[in-house]
Amino acid sequence: MTVVSPPPPVEETAAPAARRKRRIIGMSIWAVLFAVGTYFIGVPTSDPLIAFGWLWLATIAWRSDLPWRQHLLFLRDWLPIALLLVLYNVSRAYADDLFAPHVYPLIHADEAMFGWATGDLVPTVWLQEHLYRPDVVQWWEVVVSLVYVSHFLAVPTIGVLLWLRQRELWARFMRRWFTLSLFGLITYFLYPAAPPWWASLYGQLPQHVERISTNGWNAIGLHSAGNSLNALQVDAANPVAAMPSLHTAYAMMAVSFFLPMVAKKWWPLLLAYPLAMTFTLVYSGEHYVIDVLVGWAYVAGIFLLVGFAERWWARRRAADKVSA
Repeated sequence: MTVVSPPPPVEETAAPAARRKRRIIGMSIWAVLFAVGTYFIGVPTSDPLIAFGWLWLATIAWRSDLPWRQHLLFLRDWLPIALLLVLYNVSRAYADDLFAPHVYPLIHADEAMFGWATGDLVPTVWLQEHLYRPDVVQWWEVVVSLVYVSHFLAVPTIGVLLWLRQRELWARFMRRWFTLSLFGLITYFLYPAAPPWWASLYGQLPQHVERISTNGWNAIGLHSAGNSLNALQVDAANPVAAMPSLHTAYAMMAVSFFLPMVAKKWWPLLLAYPLAMTFTLVYSGEHYVIDVLVGWAYVAGIFLLVGFAERWWARRRAADKVSA
């Protein structure tokens, strides 16, 4: 006797297909709006609330089938964090009011490490003398601008993806991110340090250094993106917050967080990101190499500190459960 299996219920097979269709439509609309906004206004880097607003819209587009009360959970979880970043941006603009900026210790550190290979020049000056042409935007300067702007988007994007997929990992990631930001901010107050472009501008670095982190946008027609970043650099940033380099520290933190979770054969690919950020910052005049190394040291220290605190808290909770 032949037994014919009943067809699968239509609603169970149609629901995933309908969900995929909604996601494709929603994310396509979001991508178009984001691209138009970036072209005409610039990359959303000047205000953390704007950046998180775009990311919130992306989560809505991805999960458009959920009721609105589910989407409002994003605000519950992320608004305090976004406000902390706003406070961070505002407060770091006053970080150089307590002490005079440090200039020569950073120059001497880079000269001591690399002077034997660069003819006693700091790496920024040596790189710009060999690679930079003021009348031409080189192809690698497009890469430099893209890598530079990724600092403002990569870590928040990773955080949102973890929030969508793995809340426990999200919490661990956020604890490291904000502890690193806090220690960086404290250092900016206690040890304001001038980057190469600032030292050159005020005559404390004898060689000329251009600030070229946004030059690449002009080559690909995104003038507004470069203008937005330039405005951020002039109006919102602390010009003597070079030590440590949180640009490269964030990149190293994000990569180091995931290294234990991936096969070692992929480690070189992941580590290429903080190395690319290092080249970007040094070549573009934003940081000395010593700033980068101190930033990496901060990452190592934060991972040890937060990891110890997490293990201590886990042991305490386990002990409380046993005693209860």
